[in-house]
Amino acid sequence: MQVPFFDWKSLYLEKEEEFSEIISKTLKKGAFILQADVSIFEEKLRNFLGIKHVVGVADGTNAILLGLRASGVKMGDEVILPSHSFIAAAQSIYHVGARPVPVEMSEEDWLISTEAIEAAITKNTVGIMPVHVNGRCCQMNYIMDIAERYNLKVFEDSAQAMGAKHDGRSAGSMGDWGTYSFYPSKTLGCFGDAGALVTNSDEIYEKVVAMRNHGADENKTIPLETNIWGTNCRLDNVQAAILSFKMEYYTQVIERRRQIAQAYHDTLKKYSDVRLPPPPSDSGKNFDIFQNYEFCTAKRDDLRKFLGDNGVGTIIQWGGFGIHMLENLGLKANLPLTDKFFKESLLLPLNHVMTDPQVEFVCELLNRFFSGDV
Repeated sequence: MQVPFFDWKSLYLEKEEEFSEIISKTLKKGAFILQADVSIFEEKLRNFLGIKHVVGVADGTNAILLGLRASGVKMGDEVILPSHSFIAAAQSIYHVGARPVPVEMSEEDWLISTEAIEAAITKNTVGIMPVHVNGRCCQMNYIMDIAERYNLKVFEDSAQAMGAKHDGRSAGSMGDWGTYSFYPSKTLGCFGDAGALVTNSDEIYEKVVAMRNHGADENKTIPLETNIWGTNCRLDNVQAAILSFKMEYYTQVIERRRQIAQAYHDTLKKYSDVRLPPPPSDSGKNFDIFQNYEFCTAKRDDLRKFLGDNGVGTIIQWGGFGIHMLENLGLKANLPLTDKFFKESLLLPLNHVMTDPQVEFVCELLNRFFSGDV
C-alpha cells in the first residue's frame, strides 16, 4: 500500500464536480478581482472565527507583512517569535525594517516558551509573534499578560491553526491581529495562494483594506487625500469561491484530522522512546485541529527510512532546522531545546482524504518498528 505524505490530486478529485462548477461559474460571471465572492468568504470566516473584521489577501506571508505595516512596526524595532516556525514570519518582520528575535520552545507543547519571551524583551521590543504550529494555539493567556505588562503588541501567525482554540477563543482573534494561509496543504486550502488578516481593530482593518489594493478604500477608489502607501495583495475571486465552498464542510475536515491524530497517539503512547504532542481533547484550554502530526524519537532517521521503504511518505518540517540556525540571515541564537527537537522530529501523513486502511497501515508499521519487528 502507498500512503503519500500529501496526496495533492485528491484535494481536487474528492469533490471534482462541485469544484469544476464553482470555477466555471465564477469565470463566466467575469468576476475575477475583489468581487462578491471575496466578500462572501470574508463574512463566512468572520462568523466562523467570531471576529469583527476579515481581509482576504493574496497569501499568508503578505497578510503578516501588511499587518506589521499597519501596526507601525519599523526600522530599529524588534519582534519576538519562536524559532520553531516557518521563515515567512521572520521574513515579514525583516521586510518592514525590524529585527526578528527567535526564541526557545516550550518542552510541554513545542510552541513558543513564555519564559523565553520575557527573557528576550529589550527597550527595542515592540511586539510578540506567537506562531500556532501544527494546529495548536500557544499559551495565549500568558502571552497576553506579558504583552500588557510590557506594553507590547501581539501578532498571531495562525497559518497552521484555522479553527484551533485556546480558552474558547479562536486562533488569530486574541492579539492585535492574526493571519491565515490558505495554501493547498493547509487544513483549509485553496488551489493556489491565498491568505487573510483578521482583527477586532477598526483602525487595522481600514489600513489593511487600503494597503491590499494600492491604497484604495472599500469603494475601490484611491482618494486624493490618501496617506497610505499600498500594494497589490488581493485575494482573487476563484480562490475565494473555492474557500467559501470548503468552509461548508470544514468542521468535518477538522474532525477527521483529529480522528487520525488520535489513532497515531493511541499507537505510539505505549512506547517509551517517543515524545508525543498532546492528544486530541474536548476538555482543557486547547482545541487542536492537527494541521500536522509531529512527534519526536531518537530513532527518527531509521524510522523514516523504514516507513519510506514500505510506501509511507514522511516529512521533516521546514527542512529540519529552526530559523535561529540561519546564521547568514543574522538569526543565530543558542536554543538547545529547539536544536534537539529538530534532530528528532518527524511528520506523519495526516489529511482528511486519507482512508481508514491507510491510517491502519501506518499504525501497523509504527507498531512493527517500535516493537522491533523489522
